[in-house]
Amino acid sequence: MPVLETNQLTKAFGDFNALNGVNIEVNQGEVFGFIGPNGAGKSTTIRILLGLMKASSGSASIFGRDTWKDAVEIHKRLAYVPGDVNLWPNLTGGEVIDLFGKLRGGIARERRDELIERFKLDPAKKCRTYSKGNRQKVALVAAFAADADLYILDEPTSGLDPLMERIFQECVMEARSEGKSVLLSSHILSEVERLCDRVGIIREGAIIESGTLADLRHLTRTQFVIETKQPIEGLPSLPGVHDVVEKDRSYTFQVDSEHVEKVMPHISKYGVVKLESAPPTLEDLFMRHYEGESVEAGGES
Repeated sequence: MPVLETNQLTKAFGDFNALNGVNIEVNQGEVFGFIGPNGAGKSTTIRILLGLMKASSGSASIFGRDTWKDAVEIHKRLAYVPGDVNLWPNLTGGEVIDLFGKLRGGIARERRDELIERFKLDPAKKCRTYSKGNRQKVALVAAFAADADLYILDEPTSGLDPLMERIFQECVMEARSEGKSVLLSSHILSEVERLCDRVGIIREGAIIESGTLADLRHLTRTQFVIETKQPIEGLPSLPGVHDVVEKDRSYTFQVDSEHVEKVMPHISKYGVVKLESAPPTLEDLFMRHYEGESVEAGGES
């Protein structure tokens, strides 16, 4: 049974459909990336999963329980980090972490102290003095110090510097290695690509692509920079070749991944002197999919 599952989840606000048949499945020991532009429905989905909002139709379950009816029981095994953390201004960071721990029935002191050290957090400072990044650290320490089975992380590294982002990524990978599950909503595509086993792309309230990164790379293009002894004939007209730029027998272009093995024999006939290639990234996939949607809609962004 999946740890987290939604089935044809919908949410309407008057005449506006914020969610339109969202299907998500997160398995044990899996990190699932949940990505999409602002207003796509990520936060609405997460609010329903947390039991903060009731779906209009469809179902959402965590640990086999209904997220609306059984929210209290679910939260005993769940840790959540929002993208914008608000804390009690007169409490210190350490006091907030301990308060969250008590609400969960206690946290391991050793684990708490270890995470405070790793995230370079000063727990003695009042929360009103914290920057946005430090407020995020408080929430992350409280979450990862908890013995949760599922982590729901909504833009969790907002405000963190690159070094702290790396510490966060290590914590996620450690949780996964312990059999924990993670739903990660992030706009940092390199972070999603590094951490996630599977990805779901949401747009206008619907999941438009879902699968492993290997499954989704059919939508991406590989970037090539090639220099040849002789001018390459007919390169722009080859199937799957895009955006050819030629300069002094040096060619920069993109190739749809499924056409690479057909394009390379054609190029090799002209005497390859230099060849550089960059593998497709999740960002390529993401942007190409939205560009394709814009074209279908008449070219409007």
